[in-house]
Amino acid sequence: MRDDFNNVTDHVGYRKPPKHSQFKKGESGNLKGRPRGSLNLATVLERTLREQIVTNQNGRRTVITKLEAAVKELVNQAAAGDARAMRHLSQLVISAEQRSVVVEPVTELSETDQKVMENVLKRFQQSVNGGNDETHTE
Repeated sequence: MRDDFNNVTDHVGYRKPPKHSQFKKGESGNLKGRPRGSLNLATVLERTLREQIVTNQNGRRTVITKLEAAVKELVNQAAAGDARAMRHLSQLVISAEQRSVVVEPVTELSETDQKVMENVLKRFQQSVNGGNDETHTE
């Protein structure tokens, strides 16, 4: 009996379930889970909006994406005076403007920042030179 207790593989306890109830190698713990290759909503929506359709614009047939067609229809409804379409369009414009705002990086450093950068560069140059600095004389 003592040998069975000391055998680590047969020991059952905290975080050590019995062998018969452990997951088998190569077998999922959730057999009825999401099937491989199934797509999430965002992927399906993106693919669908990128699909192309043929439309008539000013007597000409043109090929545009479904997203373009939906936006054109929304703009046309808003231009015709549809209040709901105007509200949706204004929200869409605000969202698009917020995403397109580009923050320009600061190109000028303050005096303190310049001094700090100079000190960092000096230390870096000293470490590259093996601690021998030409300006330092003994």
